[in-house]
Amino acid sequence: MTPRTTSKWVRFVHLPPQERALVVRAALRLGWTLAGLRLLGFRRCHALILRFAPGPRDGQACGADRARQWTAKLVRAAASVERNFPLQPNCLERSLALWWTLRRNGIPAELHIGGRKSDRGFEAHAWVEWNGEVLNDSADVHQHYARFDAPVADTESSPR
Repeated sequence: MTPRTTSKWVRFVHLPPQERALVVRAALRLGWTLAGLRLLGFRRCHALILRFAPGPRDGQACGADRARQWTAKLVRAAASVERNFPLQPNCLERSLALWWTLRRNGIPAELHIGGRKSDRGFEAHAWVEWNGEVLNDSADVHQHYARFDAPVADTESSPR
């Protein structure tokens, strides 16, 4: 192991147990999302997530401050996994995994996909929003990509 790998491992081991568990679950979801998208495609992978992670229920609501803190922890865990994951996930893989994680934890986040024309042709991009705030991209992503009209997947959706 290199010194850099060792220091990452030491930092991980010294995390509080709850945060270590968040990182492990985020890593598993990212891996499953990568496999699911590549083997099943977006529609089937999305349908499976909707089926097995139905999202928040009416009685699941918690206070706004608590929800914001919990969301920040989940986003940090996902970002840490993305930086250290052995494969380089693309924006759809990262966003779908984060959306799934948030959904599984009762956070009503939305998965968005947008597009733009560039010199290289059409480009698409995916990101996650909660309460109108972009969670896994720059806040000005809307200035660079035209968001499709409705969220691709929000917590009120059901499989079709």
